[in-house]
Amino acid sequence: MTDDVTEAETGLRDEPDAVTGSELPLSERVEAILFIVDEPIGLVALAAAVGAPVPAVRQTVESLVEDYDGRGAGPRRGFELREVGGGWRLYVREDLDPVVAEFVGGQAPARLSQAALETLAVIAYKQPVTRSQVASIRAVNVDSVVRTLLARGLITELFADSETGAINYGTTDALLQHLGINSLDELPPISPLLDDGADGFDEGTVR
Repeated sequence: MTDDVTEAETGLRDEPDAVTGSELPLSERVEAILFIVDEPIGLVALAAAVGAPVPAVRQTVESLVEDYDGRGAGPRRGFELREVGGGWRLYVREDLDPVVAEFVGGQAPARLSQAALETLAVIAYKQPVTRSQVASIRAVNVDSVVRTLLARGLITELFADSETGAINYGTTDALLQHLGINSLDELPPISPLLDDGADGFDEGTVR
Protein backbone atom coordinates (compact mmCIF):
# COMPACT_ATOMS: atom_id res chain seq x y z
CA MET A 1 0.00 0.00 0.00
CA THR A 2 2.94 2.25 0.77
CA ASP A 3 4.26 1.76 -2.74
CA ASP A 4 0.86 2.70 -4.19
CA VAL A 5 0.74 5.91 -2.17
CA THR A 6 4.30 6.75 -3.16
CA GLU A 7 3.55 6.23 -6.84
CA ALA A 8 0.41 8.33 -6.60
CA GLU A 9 2.26 11.16 -4.90
CA THR A 10 5.06 10.95 -7.47
CA GLY A 11 2.54 11.11 -10.29
CA LEU A 12 0.96 14.21 -8.79
CA ARG A 13 4.33 15.90 -8.46
CA ASP A 14 5.17 15.12 -12.09
CA GLU A 15 2.05 16.86 -13.41
CA PRO A 16 2.64 20.50 -14.42
CA ASP A 17 0.86 23.13 -12.37
CA ALA A 18 -2.21 24.63 -14.00
CA VAL A 19 -1.59 28.10 -15.42
CA THR A 20 -3.59 30.73 -13.56
CA GLY A 21 -4.68 34.06 -14.97
CA SER A 22 -2.10 35.98 -12.93
CA GLU A 23 0.70 33.96 -14.53
CA LEU A 24 -0.25 34.96 -18.08
CA PRO A 25 1.47 37.94 -19.75
CA LEU A 26 0.07 41.25 -18.54
CA SER A 27 -0.54 42.47 -22.09
CA GLU A 28 -2.76 39.45 -22.79
CA ARG A 29 -4.75 39.94 -19.60
CA VAL A 30 -5.28 43.63 -20.33
CA GLU A 31 -6.33 42.89 -23.92
CA ALA A 32 -8.83 40.27 -22.75
CA ILE A 33 -10.58 42.78 -20.50
CA LEU A 34 -10.53 45.52 -23.13
CA PHE A 35 -12.17 43.20 -25.66
CA ILE A 36 -15.19 42.50 -23.44
CA VAL A 37 -15.96 45.87 -21.85
CA ASP A 38 -18.91 47.78 -23.31
CA GLU A 39 -17.88 51.10 -21.80
CA PRO A 40 -14.48 52.76 -21.24
CA ILE A 41 -12.67 51.30 -18.24
CA GLY A 42 -10.34 53.37 -16.07
CA LEU A 43 -6.77 52.34 -15.30
CA VAL A 44 -7.54 51.67 -11.63
CA ALA A 45 -10.45 49.36 -12.49
CA LEU A 46 -8.40 47.71 -15.23
CA ALA A 47 -5.51 47.14 -12.82
CA ALA A 48 -7.88 45.57 -10.30
CA ALA A 49 -9.35 43.32 -12.99
CA VAL A 50 -5.97 41.94 -14.07
CA GLY A 51 -4.35 41.97 -10.63
CA ALA A 52 -1.45 44.26 -11.49
CA PRO A 53 -0.11 47.64 -10.30
CA VAL A 54 -1.58 50.72 -11.98
CA PRO A 55 1.80 51.96 -13.34
CA ALA A 56 2.42 48.60 -15.02
CA VAL A 57 -1.08 48.62 -16.53
CA ARG A 58 -0.60 52.20 -17.74
CA GLN A 59 2.63 51.23 -19.47
CA THR A 60 0.95 48.18 -21.01
CA VAL A 61 -1.93 50.29 -22.33
CA GLU A 62 0.51 52.77 -23.88
CA SER A 63 2.36 49.89 -25.54
CA LEU A 64 -0.89 48.46 -26.92
CA VAL A 65 -1.85 51.87 -28.34
CA GLU A 66 1.46 52.02 -30.21
CA ASP A 67 1.13 48.40 -31.32
CA TYR A 68 -2.39 48.89 -32.72
CA ASP A 69 -1.33 52.12 -34.45
CA GLY A 70 1.45 50.27 -36.25
CA ARG A 71 4.25 52.12 -34.47
CA GLY A 72 5.78 48.85 -33.35
CA ALA A 73 7.03 45.89 -35.34
CA GLY A 74 3.62 44.94 -36.73
CA PRO A 75 1.14 46.62 -39.10
CA ARG A 76 -1.62 49.01 -38.08
CA ARG A 77 -4.76 47.25 -36.85
CA GLY A 78 -8.33 47.86 -37.95
CA PHE A 79 -9.19 48.90 -34.41
CA GLU A 80 -7.65 51.37 -32.00
CA LEU A 81 -7.36 51.73 -28.24
CA ARG A 82 -8.80 55.12 -27.40
CA GLU A 83 -9.10 57.07 -24.13
CA VAL A 84 -12.63 58.41 -23.66
CA GLY A 85 -13.94 60.10 -20.53
CA GLY A 86 -10.99 58.98 -18.44
CA GLY A 87 -11.29 55.34 -19.49
CA TRP A 88 -9.98 53.08 -22.23
CA ARG A 89 -11.88 51.05 -24.81
CA LEU A 90 -11.33 49.43 -28.21
CA TYR A 91 -12.99 51.09 -31.20
CA VAL A 92 -13.14 50.41 -34.94
CA ARG A 93 -11.09 53.05 -36.73
CA GLU A 94 -13.23 55.80 -38.23
CA ASP A 95 -11.82 55.32 -41.73
CA LEU A 96 -13.13 51.73 -41.63
CA ASP A 97 -16.71 52.70 -40.70
CA PRO A 98 -17.88 52.28 -44.34
CA VAL A 99 -16.58 48.69 -44.36
CA VAL A 100 -18.46 47.86 -41.17
CA ALA A 101 -21.61 49.62 -42.36
CA GLU A 102 -21.58 47.71 -45.64
CA PHE A 103 -21.15 44.41 -43.82
CA VAL A 104 -23.94 45.12 -41.33
CA GLY A 105 -26.25 46.41 -44.06
CA GLY A 106 -25.67 43.28 -46.14
CA GLN A 107 -26.70 40.90 -43.40
CA ALA A 108 -30.01 39.12 -43.87
CA PRO A 109 -32.60 40.78 -41.64
CA ALA A 110 -33.64 38.71 -38.67
CA ARG A 111 -36.48 39.11 -36.25
CA LEU A 112 -35.54 40.86 -33.02
CA SER A 113 -36.13 39.03 -29.77
CA GLN A 114 -38.63 40.32 -27.23
CA ALA A 115 -35.74 41.42 -25.02
CA ALA A 116 -34.22 43.39 -27.89
CA LEU A 117 -37.55 45.04 -28.71
CA GLU A 118 -38.07 46.07 -25.08
CA THR A 119 -34.55 47.44 -24.81
CA LEU A 120 -34.96 49.31 -28.09
CA ALA A 121 -38.19 50.87 -26.79
CA VAL A 122 -36.47 52.10 -23.63
CA ILE A 123 -33.66 53.67 -25.65
CA ALA A 124 -36.09 55.25 -28.12
CA TYR A 125 -38.13 56.91 -25.38
CA LYS A 126 -35.33 57.76 -22.94
CA GLN A 127 -32.44 58.73 -25.21
CA PRO A 128 -29.78 59.76 -24.60
CA VAL A 129 -29.49 56.94 -22.08
CA THR A 130 -26.66 54.81 -20.71
CA ARG A 131 -26.55 51.04 -20.68
CA SER A 132 -26.79 50.97 -16.88
CA GLN A 133 -29.90 53.18 -16.98
CA VAL A 134 -31.53 50.84 -19.49
CA ALA A 135 -30.63 47.86 -17.30
CA SER A 136 -32.12 49.62 -14.28
CA ILE A 137 -35.41 50.25 -16.08
CA ARG A 138 -35.64 46.70 -17.44
CA ALA A 139 -34.23 45.12 -14.25
CA VAL A 140 -32.06 42.75 -16.31
CA ASN A 141 -28.59 42.72 -17.83
CA VAL A 142 -28.74 44.25 -21.32
CA ASP A 143 -25.09 43.98 -22.43
CA SER A 144 -25.63 41.41 -25.19
CA VAL A 145 -28.86 43.04 -26.34
CA VAL A 146 -27.19 46.43 -26.70
CA ARG A 147 -24.41 44.83 -28.74
CA THR A 148 -27.03 43.25 -31.00
CA LEU A 149 -28.84 46.55 -31.55
CA LEU A 150 -25.54 48.28 -32.31
CA ALA A 151 -24.62 45.57 -34.81
CA ARG A 152 -28.02 45.95 -36.50
CA GLY A 153 -27.47 49.69 -36.79
CA LEU A 154 -30.67 50.47 -34.86
CA ILE A 155 -28.88 52.36 -32.09
CA THR A 156 -25.61 54.26 -31.94
CA GLU A 157 -23.18 55.66 -29.40
CA LEU A 158 -23.98 59.36 -29.03
CA PHE A 159 -21.35 60.53 -26.55
CA ALA A 160 -19.44 59.56 -23.42
CA ASP A 161 -20.26 61.13 -20.08
CA SER A 162 -17.44 63.55 -19.23
CA GLU A 163 -17.33 62.42 -15.60
CA THR A 164 -18.08 58.69 -15.63
CA GLY A 165 -17.10 57.79 -19.19
CA ALA A 166 -20.41 55.94 -19.58
CA ILE A 167 -21.58 55.73 -23.18
CA ASN A 168 -24.95 57.32 -23.94
CA TYR A 169 -27.00 55.60 -26.63
CA GLY A 170 -29.65 56.81 -29.03
CA THR A 171 -31.60 55.48 -31.99
CA THR A 172 -30.59 55.86 -35.64
CA ASP A 173 -32.33 56.82 -38.86
CA ALA A 174 -32.41 53.10 -39.65
CA LEU A 175 -34.93 52.63 -36.84
CA LEU A 176 -37.12 55.40 -38.22
CA GLN A 177 -37.05 53.69 -41.61
CA HIS A 178 -38.02 50.36 -40.06
CA LEU A 179 -40.91 52.02 -38.24
CA GLY A 180 -41.94 54.06 -41.27
CA ILE A 181 -41.84 57.39 -39.43
CA ASN A 182 -39.95 60.63 -40.01
CA SER A 183 -39.01 61.45 -36.43
CA LEU A 184 -39.30 60.18 -32.87
CA ASP A 185 -42.02 62.76 -32.29
CA GLU A 186 -44.32 60.43 -34.22
CA LEU A 187 -43.91 57.64 -31.66
CA PRO A 188 -47.08 56.99 -29.66
CA PRO A 189 -47.28 58.18 -26.03
CA ILE A 190 -45.62 55.70 -23.72
CA SER A 191 -48.42 55.50 -21.13
CA PRO A 192 -50.88 53.41 -23.20
CA LEU A 193 -48.08 50.92 -23.87
CA LEU A 194 -47.51 50.14 -20.21
CA ASP A 195 -49.89 48.40 -17.84
CA ASP A 196 -49.05 50.77 -14.99
CA GLY A 197 -48.71 54.00 -16.92
CA ALA A 198 -45.30 55.52 -17.44
CA ASP A 199 -43.50 53.83 -14.55
CA GLY A 200 -39.76 54.00 -15.10
CA PHE A 201 -40.01 56.83 -17.63
CA ASP A 202 -39.82 60.56 -17.06
CA GLU A 203 -42.28 62.87 -18.75
CA GLY A 204 -41.06 64.62 -21.85
CA THR A 205 -38.28 62.21 -22.66
CA VAL A 206 -39.23 61.63 -26.27
CA ARG A 207 -36.94 63.70 -28.46
